[in-house]
Amino acid sequence: MLFNRHIKARIVDLLNDFRIVYLTGPRQAGKSTLVREIANEQGMEYFTLDDAALAASAASDPQGLLASLPKPLVLDEFQMAPNLIGAIKMASDTADGQKGLFLLTGSSDIFRSARVQESLPGHMARIELYPLSYAERHDNHFNAIDRLINGSFENLTLKPLNRKELADILITGGYPEAIVKSPRSRAIWFTSYIEGRLLKDFETMHHAKGEYHTKLSALIRSLAGITGKLIKYANVANDLSQDDKTVKKYMEILELMFIIRRIPPYVRNNAKRSVVGMPKLHFIDTGLACHLLGMKHPETLHGSQFFGGLVENFVFGELLKHATWSEEDVNFFHFRDTDHHEIDIVIERSDGKVVGVEVKASMTVTTQDFSGLSAFADYAKDKFLHGVLFYSGDKILPFKINNRTFIALPISENLAKSQ
Repeated sequence: MLFNRHIKARIVDLLNDFRIVYLTGPRQAGKSTLVREIANEQGMEYFTLDDAALAASAASDPQGLLASLPKPLVLDEFQMAPNLIGAIKMASDTADGQKGLFLLTGSSDIFRSARVQESLPGHMARIELYPLSYAERHDNHFNAIDRLINGSFENLTLKPLNRKELADILITGGYPEAIVKSPRSRAIWFTSYIEGRLLKDFETMHHAKGEYHTKLSALIRSLAGITGKLIKYANVANDLSQDDKTVKKYMEILELMFIIRRIPPYVRNNAKRSVVGMPKLHFIDTGLACHLLGMKHPETLHGSQFFGGLVENFVFGELLKHATWSEEDVNFFHFRDTDHHEIDIVIERSDGKVVGVEVKASMTVTTQDFSGLSAFADYAKDKFLHGVLFYSGDKILPFKINNRTFIALPISENLAKSQ
């Protein structure tokens, strides 16, 4: 089944403005399908480095291979031949201003890897493709980030999402191949994904040494159980009887592979962001996280201890996906102050203005549920735009606290059609 990817128009625009466009994201998110479609429409030749002969040629003579290939071209699974970067750079340097020469894809973010530090200043645009958003699954055309930044929420009565419906959405996830399968087949797909992709790619792309398989398998299952929580590396390491430096290194690699995402804490002073506070953990796909937890049935998940964290993970994941095609450029943080007030997600606009987002799995909200948003507004001061609380009810409700109005917003508003 083919899905319309909302990011497609942005990729085409970037090809008109840059010599190189690098499309990165997790395995099986739909990158190959999308770039084949773009290649056909834009008259680009398509090659994949999953082809053993092509990969061998790239390893042996990267400049010779690149010179022999027609241009403009797509190079799929580019992370399999990082030694091509020098040849790509040389071809770009001598392109005499021609745009759209190379559309590269990669399932590991090699241009952020410590092993590959050659930069392509001004020549390359980098863009991320994640598993399908709920909007893309249902061919809905709206952007949740722009809607939140603008703060204009229609006065709608929306369908509530009960815990079982939410649990089913979490278990299904967004991988294109997985969502069209039966629950039994989907479980087999996730098992294959972990064994044949995640663990294999970890070894081949990052040169893992020693007996890492058991440690990594235990780690990813442990991480699935703390999604939506702050990361204390020493605690994770102690629970697994592993070294905390190894745990942190493995998590960094899992993030480069787009399995997890660590969200830094928000502070007003940008210079302190790299050294202050603990990050928060989310999985890129809730379906994968649920599979790792053994949660295959909605009835089991919605009554479990993991449900609230996974609902938060889902809302964050949707916002992350929408950010790839939003009009606004944004960054994501979480917030916790010294009095332990916290909010789940901070969306920061490029000019420093922020929107606070809290997530509750319940179908009702009270004034007390907005205490974290109120504290965040006080902390952010003039940078604060507004705050919303996602919940699983069916009404958009205003709450006035300390002369500020906050909005309780149904999770379905983040999924519903644009009106």
